[in-house]
Amino acid sequence: MDRRSFIVGTGASVALGAARVAQAAESSSGDIVIGQSAVLSGPLAPSVLVMQGGSRLAFDEVNAQGGIAERKIRLVSLDDTLDSAKAQANYKTLVQQHNALACFLGVGAAPTLGGLAPLRDSGTPLVGATAVSDSVREKSEGVAFYTRASQGREVEALLQQISTVGLTRIGFAWIRSPGGAEVLAQLKKAAQKFKIEVISEVAVAPDASDVEAAGKAMAAQPVQAVIVYHTAAPGAAFVKTVLANGGAPSFYALSIFAGDVAAKLLGEQARGIAVSQVTPYPWDNANTDSIRYRQAAEKAKVPLGYQSYEGYIAARVLVDAMRQCGGELSRARLRTALGKLKTRVATLDIDFGTNRSNTGTQFIELVQARSDGRFVR
Repeated sequence: MDRRSFIVGTGASVALGAARVAQAAESSSGDIVIGQSAVLSGPLAPSVLVMQGGSRLAFDEVNAQGGIAERKIRLVSLDDTLDSAKAQANYKTLVQQHNALACFLGVGAAPTLGGLAPLRDSGTPLVGATAVSDSVREKSEGVAFYTRASQGREVEALLQQISTVGLTRIGFAWIRSPGGAEVLAQLKKAAQKFKIEVISEVAVAPDASDVEAAGKAMAAQPVQAVIVYHTAAPGAAFVKTVLANGGAPSFYALSIFAGDVAAKLLGEQARGIAVSQVTPYPWDNANTDSIRYRQAAEKAKVPLGYQSYEGYIAARVLVDAMRQCGGELSRARLRTALGKLKTRVATLDIDFGTNRSNTGTQFIELVQARSDGRFVR
């Protein structure tokens, strides 16, 4: 059945009633459905699809071993185009019609906020959402479980590095969204702590339709460094535009920049861009999880890098929590298992029990991009 058929049938599914939906979601037979609402089309989609590909590596690995309690995991993904109303509708469809046990890898503050009501009402946990502002993390307490450090932590790490190398005048390019505006406010507040002046700030539309104007405006300012808060393709286009218009600052970026993807778009212009990473180094030859991930990615032709590795790790965390439930999988038992979960995946320690706002890790590492899409630690 295609997505259009599912949408047509949504009204009938809702009419089944909450009790019947819950019973279907928590049945002990059939596939374990994991739902995803995310931006799967347009210029923001490539990075998200790479991350999704990484998660499928972990799910496929589990399914090849017999699944969870002899049930296979099936990921059902719907496109919300980064729109809050569409995300809310998608989450309703996922929990009511597809009977998802959990939802997974949502993207963006507004879609996450839009999805909170149907997720909370149905008791469905959301695991591994990305690019979610810290204020929305707080509002999603008890529903969402984050497998990456907060954006506030990333901002501080970048500013600390900029301060360490003696730079004092910076610019900030941010995705035009409520989440981007929040990161801007965090940046300005943290900059005071490090005695750094934010002398230029430009907002870039999610589809990069105004990137030329934004890049020219930044190039005209006497900034020593620019921090980029945007996804790979629009972020790379912004860097190119700044350089093409005579700007020559050092570039820094938050992890949503997907430096490995952006580096391939920028080529030699990527050299030296510093990116805060919330996922351990994917090319670590001393870690068995990293080796397993790379072998699976190469076999499945999933791009190697931080984005797909983050998806892989988030899926592994969800799998660990499902296994804690034993043979009786239910939304309630899974939420309880997640709330108590302490696990280690690929050198990343996850602990949801003692961290604020259900953020399971504070890990941050700064790396520099290479033109081949890999990094120098």
